[in-house]
Amino acid sequence: MGSRDTGGAGPLRPPEDSMPAALGEESRRLTREQLFTMVATASINFSSMICYSILGPFFPAEAEKKGASNTIVGLIFGCFALVNFSTSLILGNYLTQIGAKFMFVAGMFVSGCVTILFGILDKVPNGPMFIGFCFLVRAMDAVGFAAAMTASFSILAKAFPNNIATVMGSLEIFTGLGLVLGPPLGGFLYQSFGYEVPFITLGCVVLVLVPVNMCMLPKYDSTPSKESFWKLILLPKVLLLCLTIFSLSACLGFLDPTMSLFILKKFKLPAGYVGLVFLGLALSYSLSSPLLGLLSDKLPHLRKWLMVSGSLITALCFFMLGPAPVLHIESQLWMFVLVLVLIGFSLGMSAIPVFPEILQCAYENGFEEGLSLLGLVSGLFSAMWSLGAFMGPTLGGFLNEKLGFEWASAIQGGWALLSGLAIGIFYIAEATRRSSSSSLQNPPVDNEERTHLLASET
Repeated sequence: MGSRDTGGAGPLRPPEDSMPAALGEESRRLTREQLFTMVATASINFSSMICYSILGPFFPAEAEKKGASNTIVGLIFGCFALVNFSTSLILGNYLTQIGAKFMFVAGMFVSGCVTILFGILDKVPNGPMFIGFCFLVRAMDAVGFAAAMTASFSILAKAFPNNIATVMGSLEIFTGLGLVLGPPLGGFLYQSFGYEVPFITLGCVVLVLVPVNMCMLPKYDSTPSKESFWKLILLPKVLLLCLTIFSLSACLGFLDPTMSLFILKKFKLPAGYVGLVFLGLALSYSLSSPLLGLLSDKLPHLRKWLMVSGSLITALCFFMLGPAPVLHIESQLWMFVLVLVLIGFSLGMSAIPVFPEILQCAYENGFEEGLSLLGLVSGLFSAMWSLGAFMGPTLGGFLNEKLGFEWASAIQGGWALLSGLAIGIFYIAEATRRSSSSSLQNPPVDNEERTHLLASET
């Protein structure tokens, strides 16, 4: 794996050991352009997550009334991610041709309109027609979401090239805030005003943010590159990092169609209080993300071990979430919330360092720096996250229906276990290979040779 030479088209990326100094300097004086970029990205993180998470407390039960089974509900959640997967790959590849700012704003507009449309689905007749329109509207929402998020990742990495993990981690506060406020707000509005109001209200909020971001967000221009997704994803390290993204997203997506039903049946909580249980995961994730991002930028050599340990902890937590029947432990509400808190923290440990690790791997393998590469990495990240978000609810809904939540969550944790072990073995093998290569380049001097050298010096 070679690094880029000075004759490349783009500027050289600063070495990792200079990152902390650059980070401190940049964090002390944000430019107006960087500040507007952060505000715009925070708005899409917050609005998209709050619109996404309001479904959790009441939609599964509402869909069951309309004739949808647990598996169908899982597929409705999952189809969003499947469309997001394919769209992210396409949009990431054509980011420079479309324009990052236009893609960002257009994605927000589509997402806001479709959220409002989702609020009138209760008027659709029960059965196949309701289910069909649910799939159609979720697919449209996925296109808008993919456009906005792919563009936002690229714009952030362009505006903050030296401390992307810190900035992304800090902005995850708004992602977590959306996840925190979505379920209780959705549950409250649903109980107070019915099915339509949560979607119409939040859709209008997103549409209001569209002209605001059109004015604030800077425009970034870039020359299209000839690099492809295939060249990037076929790098062994990137392939394993994609598995990490996929596994974490699958574990998180599994909770969407299953957790609210489990809480309602197991702990007998009303829909409004079900949203509060989601706080454990969302709060721990959003509060720990800035710290984990700062740690990832200041100590880049720790990224790999953050990902490995985070994946293994996530696997253990999903085994305890039910808990798995083999443990013969009765599920308690306090224990359930505690495990969710640990899941939120462990997801942050694994997810935050992945983006800068993929970028670093691309730089080491000769990819040119620029918005075109950032589009590829952003699209790949969003696509792998979406693929996991499809498999999680789809497989989760099926397993929950056949085996129950306790066994389903334990099996779902196997994704995180697999990725943690795979990336851990890769990093150990890589360290061993580098150590062997270093020892071959600098062979130890034997005693006889050392004596001869000392004699010649004297």
